[in-house]
This record gives sequence, structure tokens and C-alpha cells, in this order.
Amino acid sequence: MLFTSGSTGPAKGVVYTHGRLGALVALLRRQFSVEPGSSLIAGFAPFALLGPAIGATSVTPDMSVTKPATLTAAAVAEAARAGDATMFFGSPAALRNVVETASALDAAQRRALARIRLVLSAGAPVHPDLLDAVQRLVPAAEIHTPYGMTEGLLQADIDRDGVHAAMATGQSGVCVGRPVAGVHVGLAPLDAEGRPAEELLPPAEAPGTLAELVVSAAHLKAGYDRLWFTDRTSRRDTADGLLWHRTNDVGHVDADGRLWIEGRLQHVITTPDGPVGPGALETPVDTLETVGRGAAVGVGPRGTQAVVVIIEPPRGTEARRLTAGRSPLATPEFAAEVRAAAGGIDVAAVLVVDEMPTDIRHNSKIDRTRLAGWAERVTSGRRPGSP
Repeated sequence: MLFTSGSTGPAKGVVYTHGRLGALVALLRRQFSVEPGSSLIAGFAPFALLGPAIGATSVTPDMSVTKPATLTAAAVAEAARAGDATMFFGSPAALRNVVETASALDAAQRRALARIRLVLSAGAPVHPDLLDAVQRLVPAAEIHTPYGMTEGLLQADIDRDGVHAAMATGQSGVCVGRPVAGVHVGLAPLDAEGRPAEELLPPAEAPGTLAELVVSAAHLKAGYDRLWFTDRTSRRDTADGLLWHRTNDVGHVDADGRLWIEGRLQHVITTPDGPVGPGALETPVDTLETVGRGAAVGVGPRGTQAVVVIIEPPRGTEARRLTAGRSPLATPEFAAEVRAAAGGIDVAAVLVVDEMPTDIRHNSKIDRTRLAGWAERVTSGRRPGSP
């Protein structure tokens, strides 16, 4: 039994059988060339268990496993040295803090990191700039950002060079690569109110279409524990006689067969011009030097929502520098910079916060539902309070 993080809704118990775990282990070994003698730094608790299953020694670094952002560069280096590590898995939140604490490393610790040959990060989209910063710490490593979920831990894969090549195409969201062997992908296109279709389309028939991603594979969950309706809803599709799982992730598949993640289904913004995945705005906005993290939310009735972008400044930057007086509204100059980065998407307002709220403290997943309520209070002129 594995439990989802609870960062985008109540945590759910996911049932796995021995056969499904065996299929996952075989896939991980094949996909990442895990060989006898490998050693894994598990910066994510479940991988401390998967390490021995795939034939690798597991080393858990000095961190709070329920708070990924507590992982430091020194802790990773000491774990690498203690376990003679060749692999490292960490969430995006963990990687971000590893990069930010790298200045404290000594020469011996940097040599230990230089022996790592593979870095994996999953659980949320990883920005190319963060991947580049990690590469400087582990110069000999291949960096991969596999896509999956607790219900199916590996669905697609891409390396750092592949991310850069994909991002150069200017498509919306974050590219997570192509489906790995044995994984089938279907698309449930979204209607004007952000509702996914009941009939699945093959990716080749709908390239570039914003849709809920639906997957099928031998290593998917056996079901949810004691959540009959949730389980039935997630596996209601019967296309091609396969067992499918509705991921609740939205995005598109491009003409080259690459998957692009643009957010979660419940966070889709339903504008008068059609549905927009928050990642379509957040990915380009996050490239601005004045932005630490961005979140896009919808304000107003479904189908007529206005787009609001909320900005968290980089660490060490006062939010007041980017706002007009005491209001959370961005200065006209900064708002214009954000709108330009957003491309052709109409942004009604740009707001600034000191720190993004998250569903779980120290997690990397922003609580967009909470932010949307706060943004609606701000833009309607009511007393907003804090997000």
C-alpha cells in the first residue's frame, strides 16, 4: 500500500500487487540501466524501499523525509560519500534547496557529488534552469525527469538535453518526454468549461490538444483502498480493451509524441477563449529574473474566468519592491514584464506575495485553490488578508 502525498487533495491509499511491483522494478532496471553495485541516495521516502528491489543499496540522507525542502547539498554529499552513491533521487523542492545550499560544500563533498552518474527528479515539473544548476553540482551525471504518479510511478522519461530541445519549440507547459516501453497514452480533450471528454483519442489524432492525460501500463495500481467511487471513476475507460487510469493531469502530446504537462485538472482556468492550463503561463513567467515562482489562477464563474498571475519573488527579494505601495498588485512596469512573458494569453492582474502557500509545508506543490480565493478577494476590492 502506497499513499499519495495529499498535496492536491486528500491522501489516497494505492493498492499494489506483487506482480505490479515486479513489473515496475523490471521497468526501472531497464529504463535506467541499474546494475549490481549501484547505490541510490533516496531523497524521497518510497525510493528507499525501491532501491533494494532494483538491486541498489539505499542511502537515506540527513533530512525530514516528509519535508523534501529540508534536504541540503551537504546532506546529499555526505550520503554520497557514505554509500559510494552512483544515483540520486530528489523531488524538485529538494533539488531547489540543494542548489541554494551548495555554497557550503567543501572540496571533499564536491568530489563525492562528482561520482554520481544518474540524477532523477519527479513529483512536479522541473524547470530547465534548475536542471542546469544541478548539473553543475554533479557534472558526470545524466539528469532525468521521469513523469509518473503514486498510481503508476513511471510513465514517461526525458533527460536534461531533451528538456532544453523541447522547450526551444515554444510549446505550453513542461515537457516530460515520451512514454516508456509498455505505457499507452490516451487523451480526453477538455471542453469550454474544462471538463474532460468521456471518449479517449489516440495522441496522433489530437496533437497539441489540451486534454486530461490517461495512461495504461502493467505497473499501474490495482486500485484505491476503500475508495470505491474514486477508483471506479479513475478507471472508467475501456478503450482497446486495456485498463486505463485517469491521471487528473492536463497537458498535450505534440507531433513528435512528447508529453507536455500543463497542470492539474482542478486548476484549469476556463476563460471566454477556452480552457488554459496554468503551466502555459507559469513556465514562461518563471524564467524572469524577478520571479522565484509563479502561479496562474482563474477568477470568476467557470467559462468566463479572468486570468490572474501571482508571483513569489526570489529568496532574499522583498515583495514590496515589486508592488504598488501596500497593495499586492504589481507595479505597472513589473506587471507589463509578466504579461509579455505570458505571450498571447490575456492576464487580467498580476499580484505579489511574500511566500506561496503550499498544501503540505515544505512541499513544492502550490496551493492554487487557496490562491484563487485570495486573488478573487483582492481583485474585487475586498479585504484580502493573507493567502
